Amino acid sequence: MLDSLLSLAIWTPIVAGVLILATGGDSNRDGQRTLALIGALLGFLVTLPLWSGFDAKSAAMQFEEIAPWLPAFNVRYHLGVDGISMPFILLNSFTTLLVVIAGWEVIQDKVGQYMAAFLIQSGLINGVFASLDGVLFYVFFEAMLIPLYLIIGMWGGPNRVYAAIKFFLYTLLGSLMMLVAMVYLFFQSGGSFEILVWHKTALTMTAQLLLFGAFFFAFAVKVPMWPVHTWLPDAHVEAPTGGSVVLAAITLKVGAYGFLRFTLPIVPDAAHELTWLIVTLSLIAVVYIGLVALVQADMKKLIAYSSIAHMGFVTLGFFLFNPLGVEGGLVQMISHGFISAAMFLCVGVMYDRVHSRQIADYGGVVNTMPRFAAFFMLFAMANSGLPATSGFVGEFMVVLGAVKVNFWWAALAATTLIFGAAYTLWMVKRVVFGPVANTHVAEMKDINSREFTVLLLLAVCVLGMGLYPAPVTDVMHTSVNHLLQHVAHSKLAY
Repeated sequence: MLDSLLSLAIWTPIVAGVLILATGGDSNRDGQRTLALIGALLGFLVTLPLWSGFDAKSAAMQFEEIAPWLPAFNVRYHLGVDGISMPFILLNSFTTLLVVIAGWEVIQDKVGQYMAAFLIQSGLINGVFASLDGVLFYVFFEAMLIPLYLIIGMWGGPNRVYAAIKFFLYTLLGSLMMLVAMVYLFFQSGGSFEILVWHKTALTMTAQLLLFGAFFFAFAVKVPMWPVHTWLPDAHVEAPTGGSVVLAAITLKVGAYGFLRFTLPIVPDAAHELTWLIVTLSLIAVVYIGLVALVQADMKKLIAYSSIAHMGFVTLGFFLFNPLGVEGGLVQMISHGFISAAMFLCVGVMYDRVHSRQIADYGGVVNTMPRFAAFFMLFAMANSGLPATSGFVGEFMVVLGAVKVNFWWAALAATTLIFGAAYTLWMVKRVVFGPVANTHVAEMKDINSREFTVLLLLAVCVLGMGLYPAPVTDVMHTSVNHLLQHVAHSKLAY
């Protein structure tokens, strides 16, 4: 069983999704929901042995699976995880389970297709994090776009088609450049699509710079980094709540993960040479996008811009080339997965009752929804970087890592604690506190047991990781050190 854990993590939710589609239309909604819950729960349970059986002292790939796939092109079904990729498979499967529960009563139209899309996407994303073959990675990397495209386009808002097409085109164009880079690496490495072989392939500086550019466009769009971020607010605003949760909590992490699996180890000299570029773009995201978030009138758009700012912290940490920075970036990715999911779910709870995301349409929510207001306040404080929440840990580690490299980088990065508090808490003040603003707010009912369960699970994760992050950092520490040792050695071919 341990030999096929990664395949189970990939194919369990995909098979469950296909089975749901086979049940037909909306005549059996309850059965489809139940099957989706079983599929999501099994998909999460099969990932737990990855954590319990993982050897944190080893930097080698673990739970490897190798089988021939396209022998004529030397392409293999090669899976494996290290301390960098393994936590994100658990995060993805956990998030999928929450999304299925959160959409239980909310989605009434095409229920089976909705649930199946999330389950299939969950399996495909696990494939991205587990792939050690370049072609396999690319197939999963592209295929994961299709369910999310359908989720936005079918269950989204009034401008859903525009947002879905924009999202698809942005991400597809970046990915095509990565495909060209992979074909070049295939020939330079002596006919191998193995990502770990590419890590050892010597390249000229010119080749490294060109490959850096190709990988940069593929991954920067996914993160998304400024200035290729414009698709994200549109996608978030139009997507249903579940789509926004998966998009923020998981999909953005795929782009950041690509920098650690491809850019840094394959073209380390170019990465060092162009550090100034990534740092500049990351700091612009932290400062400028934070200011943009401050003026948003739509809660989902505000949280979307907040995501861009927080992911700027991640890319900054990765290109500091020290353990504090890289581990801080990884912790920030996991923390952002919990917090952004929670924030979008909170907005979804209010939208289900009032059918508006405009801040001006609320006020005094605490008077009618006290339990919800307590959760919303906790997640808002975590989004602001409050100590003892997960939102503080990653940001603090990245700031410490930045101080070791450049004090002014750290000073600019630390402004996120100011801007984050400004836009998040100002939104909460206008939405939650004060007298009841209108009859719509007066008629709002507090969260039910299903909503309470989902928000409670995320609250436990946010507080648990904030109070005791060691289990997460211990898992990734050896792999991060191994990566940085690899990146420190030049791979220039003369």
